[in-house]
Amino acid sequence: MSVTVRVPAKVNAQLAVGAARADGFHDLANVFLAVGLYDEVTATPADELRVTCEGPDAAQVPLDRTNLAARAALALAERYDRDARVHLHIAKDIPVAGGMAGGSADGAGALLACDALWGTGASRDELLEICAELGSDVPFSLVGGAALGTGRGEKLTPLEVGGTFHWVFALAERGLSTPAVFREFDRLGEGLDIPEPVASRDLLEALAKGDPDALAATVSNDLQPAALSLFPELADTLAAGRAAGALATLVSGSGPTTAFLARDPAAAARIAEGLTASGTCRSVRVTSGPAPGATVVSAS
Repeated sequence: MSVTVRVPAKVNAQLAVGAARADGFHDLANVFLAVGLYDEVTATPADELRVTCEGPDAAQVPLDRTNLAARAALALAERYDRDARVHLHIAKDIPVAGGMAGGSADGAGALLACDALWGTGASRDELLEICAELGSDVPFSLVGGAALGTGRGEKLTPLEVGGTFHWVFALAERGLSTPAVFREFDRLGEGLDIPEPVASRDLLEALAKGDPDALAATVSNDLQPAALSLFPELADTLAAGRAAGALATLVSGSGPTTAFLARDPAAAARIAEGLTASGTCRSVRVTSGPAPGATVVSAS
């Protein structure tokens, strides 16, 4: 038997970041929106735990037990006293090290695939608990849709979304390390009074109304200055998106993928054309959100 799970990327409509905590993490007000770029994770019985990967930038994906997909299988196996003898194959379409939670998506996908393969019967709450142990973004990858993440991002409150939002994503020539971006955030904020992170009421209302203009006026990312400090060329990509008519431009999460909000599909196509012509990015993807979370798409 094999089980395949499809799991989406995310964009942060708002990422408010607090000061570093004693444990090294940061409190967040993280407004997640799942978007229609997907990885697929297939779990198949094997003699030992093994991870393989195909797709764009697959060579950058670790195939050892540091991979979140492998860690998810091990965590589920330990909780239910199983042998984690499984082959996990990742078909990647989410940018690698791009600030769109591709690794977290693979962790959530592997967890759901192994749960189905092994028939563990774990509840959604149990799966979310394991997700939170794996990483801050992994719970949202399981849930999808739209949600407010608090704590370090793992405590989720579902959000109402009143329509479809159209996005263009520009992929950069290289990746950025999320820990490195947070370290730069701390360096840039040294000596400053960093406020407690709070979700924007206006942004939540814009999501609920499905209003792209209102959302454009409220999107924000506290990690953007740190990402631009480490990768200054991203400013040229953001400027190209604005010139092409984007309602809003921002770095996606910890970057370096940049996100551009469009009013409608036709506007998204024009923005994509402008970004491609600008020569400021490696490639461009057009999609929309919200998208569903991790979903079993085949079991055979």
